[in-house]
Amino acid sequence: MTTDFAPKKTFARHFPTIARVLLGLMFFAFGLMGLLNLIPPPPKEQMPPGLWEFTQAMMNTGYFMKLVKATEGVVGALLLLNRFVPLALTISAPVIVNIVAIHAFLAPSGLGTALVILALELYLAWSYRSAFRSMLGARVLPG
Repeated sequence: MTTDFAPKKTFARHFPTIARVLLGLMFFAFGLMGLLNLIPPPPKEQMPPGLWEFTQAMMNTGYFMKLVKATEGVVGALLLLNRFVPLALTISAPVIVNIVAIHAFLAPSGLGTALVILALELYLAWSYRSAFRSMLGARVLPG
């Protein structure tokens, strides 16, 4: 009696890689474009008032928008290079929550894209769930 325990060679095994690359490309491209000012911001008249005020407030700090864009670029690079993926997912989570919140409350026209980004993040978090087990423990001893 022989038992074959070899994993099946299905296309589904590539889904985490595809999701990682897609999310990495989005974060890297938009982070880099934001840092280098390659995409001019839309005119005030084309943005909802709350979004305009929020964006202006982040830019007026002098550092916050640059920090967000640098974070996006680094996270995107890590995802594309397949290095420290759980760390990159952890760092990108608050950025993604803010992207979804902005589009849910201030600019609903981009909500579809925001939900795709959220879905990719959640799928990757599930795919790498073993790396998050110790972080999600209710009681964890130091060291």
